[in-house]
Amino acid sequence: MHRWFVTVVIGVTLAVPGLADAQQEPQEETFTAAGIPFVPLPDPPVDFGTAEGQGIRVSVVADGLTYPWGFAFLPDGRILVTERLGTVRVINDGQLEEAALAGVPEVHTEQALAGLMDVSIHPDFAQNRWVYLTYSKSSGNGSVVTLARGRLDGGALTEMRDLFSSNTEAQAAGAARMAWAEDGHLFLSVGGAFGGRRMDAQDPASHLGKMLRLRDDGTAPDDNPFVGQEGAAPEVYSLGHRNQMGIAIHPETGDAWASEHAPQGGDEVNIIRAGENYGWPVVSYSREYTGPRIAERPWQEGMVQPEIVWIPSVGPSGLLFYTGDRFPAWQGDLFAGSLMTGRIERTGHLERIRFNRRGLEQRREWLLAPLRRRIRDVKQGPDGLIYVLTAGRFLGMDPAQGEGAILRIEPVP
Repeated sequence: MHRWFVTVVIGVTLAVPGLADAQQEPQEETFTAAGIPFVPLPDPPVDFGTAEGQGIRVSVVADGLTYPWGFAFLPDGRILVTERLGTVRVINDGQLEEAALAGVPEVHTEQALAGLMDVSIHPDFAQNRWVYLTYSKSSGNGSVVTLARGRLDGGALTEMRDLFSSNTEAQAAGAARMAWAEDGHLFLSVGGAFGGRRMDAQDPASHLGKMLRLRDDGTAPDDNPFVGQEGAAPEVYSLGHRNQMGIAIHPETGDAWASEHAPQGGDEVNIIRAGENYGWPVVSYSREYTGPRIAERPWQEGMVQPEIVWIPSVGPSGLLFYTGDRFPAWQGDLFAGSLMTGRIERTGHLERIRFNRRGLEQRREWLLAPLRRRIRDVKQGPDGLIYVLTAGRFLGMDPAQGEGAILRIEPVP
């Protein structure tokens, strides 16, 4: 068995400026991983040391995934995984089933960020068997972010239909992550507020650059903050976002926390509250890819400051508040997947953020960095262990780098 140790950084962030996901202006240069060695998946499992004295063991649950984006656990232990080219795969007892689920909607994949994105199951899945998907749907000269729902029946999604589509078409589709609130409503991020559509983030009538709050049937709740206001979309819950790639519900407050990509520097995690404006692109800590600052100042009255900022960027993706009992020292910690640092491939990691008794950021630690993997999503499993989804960079790259895997993190005594 291999035993590897990772350098721990406490209280500082050692990232470098980053194009997090080719999600931004496509004309920008992308740096390769020349000189950075490829690291195979940890098979057999590998061990690492961590800051809290907690040893961890990382193993492969299943690999062979093509451009995966999101995953969800079923009550029977199976795992559903979305692949951006338009398939939903099933992992059963550590084996990736050969056949994908039937019944998935036709997905638009002609843009760098477009495709099938997140997957989530209804809080009452055991009774209704509803599975939710977010995907890019062709629309005129671009695509719109769409929320769809189907009933899992054997190897198929039946009764599949679209519940919601964003009202603004984009040439480069943005991210669409889902999370269920404690009250049963669904938070849905709609990105795409970049390039020529930046100012859509400040327009309450557009869904681009927003956090939405929906009922489980895709309609807007009556208590959403902009319901009944002229010139505002009723689904909008907060505005002033760029491209939100992760959502986690705080276990004590019930607030939604969301990770957000900036161009160079200025990636954020925000605490999402009803009706608030989070500033993009009027205020930002980030820079253009050509160097100038996005905004003259990073803050302004009436616009909410981020809870966490990465300067430089790490490309934060999936988010998780850990609440299990397998890692007692990590309870309440926030985990953020990192796609890459410094716009350089093979520099992703899993970042653990610890808070003090007042709920303020105390320190950060990089995990899994020696594996040199893009961490697309992170979830707590029914067994209390931590699972991460690794992914290739983006559509059209070397297929060998596009293969992804589900990794399991468990404690080592």
